[in-house]
Amino acid sequence: MKRTPTAEEREREAKKLRLFEELEDTWLPYLTPKDDEFYQQWQLKYPKLVLREAGAVPEELHRDVQAAFATLHQHGCLARDLVRIQGKDLLTPVARLLVGNPGCTYKYLSTRLFAAPWPARGSSVTYHAAEIAAACQTLLSLNGYLQLETAQAWEELVAKERANIDEVPVCIGPDFGLGIFDGPDEADIRSRSAYNVTLLNFMDPRKMPHLKEEPYFGMGKMAVSWHHDENLVDRSAVAVYSHSCEGPEEESEEDSPLEGRDPDTWHVGFKISWDIETPGLVIPLHQGDCYFMLDDLNATHQHCVLAGLPPRFSSTHRVAECSTGTLDYILQRCQLALQNVGDVTDSGGVALKSLEPAVLKQGEEIHNEVEFEWLRQFWFQGSRPRKCTDWWCEPMARLEEMWRRMEVATNGVLQEVRREGVPVGQRNAMVTAILASLTARQTLRREWHARCQSRAARSLPADQQPQCRPYWEKEDPSMPLPFDLTDVVSELRGLLLEPTP
Repeated sequence: MKRTPTAEEREREAKKLRLFEELEDTWLPYLTPKDDEFYQQWQLKYPKLVLREAGAVPEELHRDVQAAFATLHQHGCLARDLVRIQGKDLLTPVARLLVGNPGCTYKYLSTRLFAAPWPARGSSVTYHAAEIAAACQTLLSLNGYLQLETAQAWEELVAKERANIDEVPVCIGPDFGLGIFDGPDEADIRSRSAYNVTLLNFMDPRKMPHLKEEPYFGMGKMAVSWHHDENLVDRSAVAVYSHSCEGPEEESEEDSPLEGRDPDTWHVGFKISWDIETPGLVIPLHQGDCYFMLDDLNATHQHCVLAGLPPRFSSTHRVAECSTGTLDYILQRCQLALQNVGDVTDSGGVALKSLEPAVLKQGEEIHNEVEFEWLRQFWFQGSRPRKCTDWWCEPMARLEEMWRRMEVATNGVLQEVRREGVPVGQRNAMVTAILASLTARQTLRREWHARCQSRAARSLPADQQPQCRPYWEKEDPSMPLPFDLTDVVSELRGLLLEPTP
């Protein structure tokens, strides 16, 4: 069955088509450091973009971070994500790994990544190798360093805005110094720089011969297409540490048609969203450079990564919006649902404490949330979340056990609905409360089962291939309800259609 695009997807596609129509056969202009007006345009149109050159970063930190990248890559901790775009499963050209606060997750393109925990204070993490432990400690140190640098850059930006000074510091060299801003917004500035995760990226362009060409400006091949970073705290900053791997001096064999951009060097491109008047900005990224996107830049502008010749790592630190994305959150949600589950009955079922429609509806919604936003997301990634550490194994086993109790609770609701003598009005209220969730559950189970068997999924290495879990056969005696809920949903719909006596 063909998937219907969402309203947001239709609007985005319409904007893209209108933009292509306006462009016709011409390229939009973009600027590089070779252009005279480059820095002026940066200050006028991209003032919340800050570059910190590699020479301004402590040499010891460079060495440690680059060693951490190499360690995690050698241990196979980074892998390409199987993401969902407009109803299709696609492999990202970039291999990734999420590292961050224990219990944090980050969701993008319908894929929830589970953070390999860095050794935060008060946490206990056992890594599969001492080298992995050291690498995660280094990323935590880098995170702390970038938090301070982001806050300083932000304070300088705020101070200059308050002083009504047009020029802002976009390029910070080794001797750059910043005063401390001691205004009332200091706490807010620091909270929006409080990175809780970093998404590591790696790509070797030599092994990716079919990268997409940048479509609007003619900037060349893209490692990452134009996008806004998703699911971040509103107006929070993003900090990126870039590392292009050194190797034999190589040059592209093809003459470059790109104006002002060396195709052998990695670049980051910026543009104002859906604006065809303002030139884009293309900034070369040298080994160890960092850049910062402050305030609402990520919302008002889009950015892309333009592939160079050597392999490249990056560590992209962000303030993930985790109100519904932490282990503590989903455990509390499950406990809330299970408050309505009483003692086990003689028949092996459970007694429900309340049959109020609002309580039943809430329980089934949480049932869906833990199954599709957590359990299936986790197992869809094969063994990837366990490459660095088994930290997530015990929590996921606990969530699965709670989910099993919810399956028993759903069966208990169905038994009440089927029980003779239940007043029609009460029965219909219970059916109405749970029907939407069970219908969605049936649809999503079918979708996830198909995704696990897609061509893209089968193309992955064996240890990265998705597992359809939880899954059970129809006659499994340990499960109170079938995996396929088609008959259950049909029965409930039929009950609502029965005439009132």
